[in-house]
Amino acid sequence: MRDILDPVTKWWDSGETFGLATVVRTFRSAPREPGAAMAVSSGGDVVGSVSGGCVEGAVYELSQAVRESGQPVMQKYGVSDDSAFEVGLTCGGIIELFIEPVSRANYPELGDVAGAIRAGDPVAVATVIGGPGQIGARRIIRPECAASGSLGAGERLDQAVDDDVRGMLAQGLTGIRHYGEHGERRGDDLSVFVHSFAPPPQMLVFGAIDFAAAVARAGKFLGYQVTVCDARQVFATAARFPDADEVVVDWPHRFLARTAVDQRTVICVLTHDPKFDVPLLEVALRTPAGYIGAMGSRRTHEDRLARLREVGMSEHELARLRSPIGLDLGARTPEETAISVVAELIQLRWGGSGQPLTDTGGRIHHS
Repeated sequence: MRDILDPVTKWWDSGETFGLATVVRTFRSAPREPGAAMAVSSGGDVVGSVSGGCVEGAVYELSQAVRESGQPVMQKYGVSDDSAFEVGLTCGGIIELFIEPVSRANYPELGDVAGAIRAGDPVAVATVIGGPGQIGARRIIRPECAASGSLGAGERLDQAVDDDVRGMLAQGLTGIRHYGEHGERRGDDLSVFVHSFAPPPQMLVFGAIDFAAAVARAGKFLGYQVTVCDARQVFATAARFPDADEVVVDWPHRFLARTAVDQRTVICVLTHDPKFDVPLLEVALRTPAGYIGAMGSRRTHEDRLARLREVGMSEHELARLRSPIGLDLGARTPEETAISVVAELIQLRWGGSGQPLTDTGGRIHHS
């Protein structure tokens, strides 16, 4: 829902009731991930997408019906017939949607949830979507604060969901959890959809060069919180990196040593200078960052590895370094190189082969 937050909060602020359709589960080559949402206003305006266009017409009609009836529903859409004219996903996947009416009366916490998302504060919304509970009941969970709302089946369920959701939120996970009617973890009577809104993952780009500007731009396009760092004040300026969220003038290794890094963090070392990149990589390779890449030729890479071994880096630590950075696309310009870098990020995230789809078989969308 992050991408439709502004229009739906305007509708909510004005006091109207709108229909909200959210993808809660997918199978095979479904085009959108759980959490993708589409909303329909009382005036018939529509924002967002749940299928990339395959079933939007049917979801539009059902969202209007739900808005008028006030009753939430679950709806499944699957592969269409051979004529492809019936409602269905021509891509061959299956999606399950939870469609609910939303207003200030039945979702009073939406304003606070929207505020947390805009501020980059982690927050999750747990909603009962099936089973013996109160369908549509929701609970708002934050990492360090008391939860608000209730799932309608007693304190045991609320507490069980709180514990599980805080773990999911820490990892930025969205999906369905199953419980017994009263919160028993071995039960599967009751289905709760957990929509996590974690802060954007961070991309740390080191080296204030033209390639860094292109990587920062591509990273921002993919939704990263981008920071560019360089020790040279004349080069590390906001004017040269307009797409970065932050430009820092400091020695790269010193900045990284005091920066919180998690498993979603991307570190791109584009400095090309041993006095910068060796101490920087010595710090980076001992963080839990999910991706650490360094630019340079193969000769530069071998020299860099030798220098890192000299300062005591183990082979296990060095194996985490992706260098030369990016996928082999034949990139030459800064913009092309940035595409090769983010292509590698996407490949690692979803487990793609990096091969042309024409030369592959099976599923297009990886789990």
